[in-house]
Amino acid sequence: MFENLKEQPVDKIMAIMAKYKADPRPGKIDLGVGVYKNAEGVTPVMRAIKAAEKQLWEEQETKAYVGLLGDPAYGDAMRELVLADAVPAENVSVAATPGGTGACRQAFELIRMANPDARVFVSDPTWPNHMSILNYVGIPTIKYRYFDAETGGVMFDAMMEDLAEAKAGDVILLHGCCHNPTGANLTLQQFEAVAELIVEKGCVAMIDIAYQGFGDGLDADAAGTRLIASKVPECLIAASCSKNFGIYRERTGVLMAVAQDKDMAVLTEDNLKSLNRLNYSFPPDHGARLVTMILNDEKLKADWMAELEEIRTGMLGLREQLARELQERSGSDRFAFLAEHRGMFSLLGTTPDKVEQMREHNAIYMIPDSRMNIAGLNKETVPQLAKAIIDAGI
Repeated sequence: MFENLKEQPVDKIMAIMAKYKADPRPGKIDLGVGVYKNAEGVTPVMRAIKAAEKQLWEEQETKAYVGLLGDPAYGDAMRELVLADAVPAENVSVAATPGGTGACRQAFELIRMANPDARVFVSDPTWPNHMSILNYVGIPTIKYRYFDAETGGVMFDAMMEDLAEAKAGDVILLHGCCHNPTGANLTLQQFEAVAELIVEKGCVAMIDIAYQGFGDGLDADAAGTRLIASKVPECLIAASCSKNFGIYRERTGVLMAVAQDKDMAVLTEDNLKSLNRLNYSFPPDHGARLVTMILNDEKLKADWMAELEEIRTGMLGLREQLARELQERSGSDRFAFLAEHRGMFSLLGTTPDKVEQMREHNAIYMIPDSRMNIAGLNKETVPQLAKAIIDAGI
């Protein structure tokens, strides 16, 4: 049987990681892996997570299964964090998932169950795993123009022109904040226009919000998601705790389905239970329980929010430093967009050969499409990257 299997395409990020590890040069810089790192190159365990784990170790009396949708307290806490009071709580069904990837997978499975004819409109570019999963489950995709490589911003008029081709029952996939891989975000006014189009066309909104708190702050980063959810009849939201709680390996995510009314939410919840049962039965609980403890404890939440703000402002400072260095070296403002982008990532908008040139000559590693992880920098390495960018003729 196994002889019938086919070799799978190499994951670009995994390939970059392998090359980076094999590179013996001192001073090499890893801007490829999408994981937050501090100035020392470490992905730290956040203070509130450590405190919650200690408390959990002392108090937890069982490792028995929780429900098919996870602990309801986790669902309530995440709904409050992401949606606040944007929609009635009774209209929202929530399923715990193995990370944000698991949330996306379950969302796509739910879409296929609800409407086998649905197409999903995805930004060009988008997080590669969106396309991989959609192709695997057999849902047709249509790309809409999004990133302007010349300006480093959003091609909003072109985006809206492409979305105008959507039909009733199609799904519009949006990034809630800190767009991956570009770092270029929609404004609230643009989110409003997209919401109006979704309602007009009879589409369903799906929002992937994986970096809440990494851009402009917890509430500001959720503003677009809350606006969309409050305006459209139905909405799917895939959220991740990997980044903003720093619990990558705990695989902690959630899928929220916002329905038109309470009865529809009950039906949707029943289908989410079935999907979880078919896929992995009971979702992981450890990370979800830590998140719940933090969000429901005033002291732990305050410490978590303070550390998250330190992380956010630290990345923003690196962005601003890089933009200044490039302005000084280039004598132009053509890289000013880097300071305007938000989150861990920015897309330089250059070619794979220029990216390869920086790897060969400067030991700087990023994805071939020129996505770079700003969190892979520190104050000392920013000038090194700026010089490499200019030397490569970008």
